[in-house]
Amino acid sequence: MTRANRHHLPGYVWHITHRCHKKEFLLKFDKDKNRWIKWLFEAKKRFGINILNYAVTSNHIHLLVYDVKENIIPKSMQLIAGRTGRK
Repeated sequence: MTRANRHHLPGYVWHITHRCHKKEFLLKFDKDKNRWIKWLFEAKKRFGINILNYAVTSNHIHLLVYDVKENIIPKSMQLIAGRTGRK
């Protein structure tokens, strides 16, 4: 089943959850979690995403972000998830 189209609503706070590929435990070690956080703040620097809070567990993450421009969240998540999948 395809997912529904996402609509951009600027100026809102978004709660985002993202699971690791195949629900694997790719973030179970501190070094992996720290690397993920580094990539999160690289996305902040590169795309200007406003991070209000985050939580990194062993197989998924929670983000609370404020979105002011279109496509900031998808670009940021693509950067982070792509790097997590390659490591």
